[in-house]
Amino acid sequence: MSDHLLRADTDLRARIEQYYATVPLLFADAEEFGSLRLFVRKAAGAPYYGGPSHAQPTAAGSAEVAPADIALVRARQRELGVPEAFEWLDEVAPSLRARVEADGLPVTERPLMVLDPHHALPEQPLPDGVTIRALDADDPALPAALAVPRLAFAKDGGSAGRAELAVAAAEVTADGTLDAVRPTLHAGHKTLVAALAADGTPLAVGHYHPAVATTEIGGIGTLPIARRQGLGATVAGALATHARDHGVRTVFLAYAQESVARLYARLGFRPAGTTLLIANQPARS
Repeated sequence: MSDHLLRADTDLRARIEQYYATVPLLFADAEEFGSLRLFVRKAAGAPYYGGPSHAQPTAAGSAEVAPADIALVRARQRELGVPEAFEWLDEVAPSLRARVEADGLPVTERPLMVLDPHHALPEQPLPDGVTIRALDADDPALPAALAVPRLAFAKDGGSAGRAELAVAAAEVTADGTLDAVRPTLHAGHKTLVAALAADGTPLAVGHYHPAVATTEIGGIGTLPIARRQGLGATVAGALATHARDHGVRTVFLAYAQESVARLYARLGFRPAGTTLLIANQPARS
């Protein structure tokens, strides 16, 4: 690899590392445990970024994370009643994986891809009657949009459609999710984009949380009855465009499947040479 490309990859990794250290603070307080930092939600039920209360190496602790610090963080997580979850960039803290796995926590790899800042995003066609827009805090489609991922990522989502979505929308309203998310949309800490049918039903959604002119786009899910229409790619492109239009210079994402990576590659994302490792974490916001 040339010196220029090496520097570019190093600079990109530094931006992503700074992002992961900064964006959770929009939703959580930080508690320090030596070489590790634990993010603790500011209020029960409040939105969060990453795991509900995940830990990551501090800048000073990236090179070597002490086993005693891992034990302290896990004890605090048990006290809080949250998953004993960790997130970090593999290249930044290469020794952490072995120590976390030695403690019996499963580790999942999520390779990252980044959008070239000079790449013009291709225009994505929309099915007849479908529109796409960013939803504000008072948008009537918001409850259903927040419910789409519950059906999109459910193991038994099957052929869920409008009836199931209406039930899930009522659930996100009743359980406080809607009221918790609205202030983050008002403050600009979260942007939610939805592809909507002609009757206003959200068919696909995704979001991003901007910080330090950088963002990770994610949470892209499609209502099961609306799959195989390219709506996920359309939402991903709309998120990246919206982020760029609002001052974000670095847009990246994590993926779990090669088929998904190929979809993002067609939009102009390329491998970032960096892997996010997630330990014992049930879900990321």
